[in-house]
Amino acid sequence: MATLQPWDDFSAEDEAKKLKEAMDGLGTNEDAIIEVVGHHCCSERQEIADIYKTMYGEDLIDELKSELRGDFEDAVVAIMMPARVFDAHELRRAMKGIGTDEASLIDILCSRTNDEIEEIKELYESEFERNLEEDVQSETSGDFKRLLVSMLNAGREEDGEVDVEKADEEAQEIYEAGEDQWGTDESTFMRILSLRSYTQLRATFEAYQRISDKDMETVIEKEFSGNLKDGLLAIVRYARHPPRYFAIKLYESMKGLGTDEKTLIRVIATRAEVDMQEIKEAFEKIYEKTLVDFIDGDIRGDFKKVMLAMVGE
Repeated sequence: MATLQPWDDFSAEDEAKKLKEAMDGLGTNEDAIIEVVGHHCCSERQEIADIYKTMYGEDLIDELKSELRGDFEDAVVAIMMPARVFDAHELRRAMKGIGTDEASLIDILCSRTNDEIEEIKELYESEFERNLEEDVQSETSGDFKRLLVSMLNAGREEDGEVDVEKADEEAQEIYEAGEDQWGTDESTFMRILSLRSYTQLRATFEAYQRISDKDMETVIEKEFSGNLKDGLLAIVRYARHPPRYFAIKLYESMKGLGTDEKTLIRVIATRAEVDMQEIKEAFEKIYEKTLVDFIDGDIRGDFKKVMLAMVGE
């Protein structure tokens, strides 16, 4: 369930006026911006941005960028973008300049549906005049590159049917490709995890545990390392329970010293209208602390206010 829902008495014109007033003159009324940006669903935010441009001849996101700073600016800009547009921008950020943010590539490409991947590819090309697959291939290497290219092909089965016999057969294949031999046949793991539907994979994981008495995550942790391990683990965790996967991502972004603001913003901005309520429930079940309390104790100021508005205090 989403934490942001459409308003019954929504007026894009009224909300656009509030934003204009919040940014006019000396200083900026950050609370007024949060009240608008953090409490409307994506379709309403797009209506607000569109009518703002009609009313004032200015691009709303550009105006927000000129008024805001730091993590608060990043969060507000992310929230104002449709989710797949933001994904495209995050992928470009992860690959441009020196170095590559592999964790962001994994988080996005290993947790989106086929249709979402296709939309991201189109938006990436229209936004940046670049080919996403070519950029990924130039920024990654080896089996990790092959895994991401498989994700970008958007060919995962999505029929929702479970073939129990196939689950048993492929669980045995995975066992023979890993635990049952010296070394690891990476291609077998990658083929099955990239192709099968999430419902089919869950049946395969159960069958595997009957064969080896080991959990699939434990096996991947033992058999793989580096970015390939992280990518395969992301697929397994997402296949099992998407809200739990994102709850873990949120926890990892805030645990210990420092905060991974990019991941925190990305998960909240892209899941608030999908399954944030379930993510909050999974978070509390795993960590025995509410997500709201965790955010409240980890970040500060207007950045905290807008993040809490999105997750639903």
